[in-house]
Amino acid sequence: MFGDKPKQLPQHFALILVPEFTMMPVTSAIEPLRLANRVSEKPYYKWTMHSVDGKPVAASNGILTMVDGDLSAIPDHATIIICAGLNVQRHEDKRLTAWLRKIARKGTDIGAVCTGAHLLAEAGLLDGYRCTIHWENLPGFSEAFPEIDATGGLFEIDRDRFTSAGGTTALDMMLTMIASQHGSDLASAVAESVLHSPIRHHSEHQRMSLPARIGARHPKLVGIIEEMEDNLEEPLSPSLLAKQAGLSTRQLERLFRRYLDRSPKRYYLELRLKKARSLLLQTEMSVINVALACGFSSPSHFSKCYRAFYGRTPYRERGIPVIQQAAAG
Repeated sequence: MFGDKPKQLPQHFALILVPEFTMMPVTSAIEPLRLANRVSEKPYYKWTMHSVDGKPVAASNGILTMVDGDLSAIPDHATIIICAGLNVQRHEDKRLTAWLRKIARKGTDIGAVCTGAHLLAEAGLLDGYRCTIHWENLPGFSEAFPEIDATGGLFEIDRDRFTSAGGTTALDMMLTMIASQHGSDLASAVAESVLHSPIRHHSEHQRMSLPARIGARHPKLVGIIEEMEDNLEEPLSPSLLAKQAGLSTRQLERLFRRYLDRSPKRYYLELRLKKARSLLLQTEMSVINVALACGFSSPSHFSKCYRAFYGRTPYRERGIPVIQQAAAG
């Protein structure tokens, strides 16, 4: 099980790089291992990098990363980490899926950072397990794999599966593993070496608090926005939102104008459109099903609102890779 004392030292981690992988989670996973060796002055860990075909892999930032070999170069006793990032659905590979299923049958510890959880789910390796994924990808993941328990936490360790949400969350996951295997003193020393203190618990929220995100701490405003975020598929009317908050509709309007410089209706629409964009980019759902999942009664109304906000139709959005959209601004 991941986090148990390894049967032999050094414990070998094999990181499998998927095209457009995000580099920060990869370095966040490796550096704690390097520092654990350095601080303890013992060879607790080793790591190698791999790709499906053994060729270098370009990260999402464009840096070409050399690897130590293909999948066949990974020893049987290695712990596997799938490293993915942008456009993960476009990089599904039958060779990787088949290989993952094969080693899973042997009881191998298998995990993922960032959107690598999608590839594990696609291979059927997260059925019956808790997992997590980056908050931007969570809506699409939940739509694609509704039977999987995706918690939205920083990381999840469940028996022989482990996942982290991306960014620096792999650092907390690996520090938790180090503490479990070799003691909290070593994990704390590693955390201090990278100026990361305290070590975060797996269940902490990925995103900043809602007041921090909107730049306002008005309790009624925060409560109303939480209601909006919880009811995107079946939007609540402004009058109902106002009533639940103990406000008049006019007071509700003034509150949103004062703190967010837009009407409640406009803010609610933007929330729904942002979720729609996430589903368009991260799932194979039809445009009409995306529209319904985000509270739009008709595809035509959805398309009109989407184009007005993003400058392109939902159909056009579906055909543009994420990296090109960023370049287009």
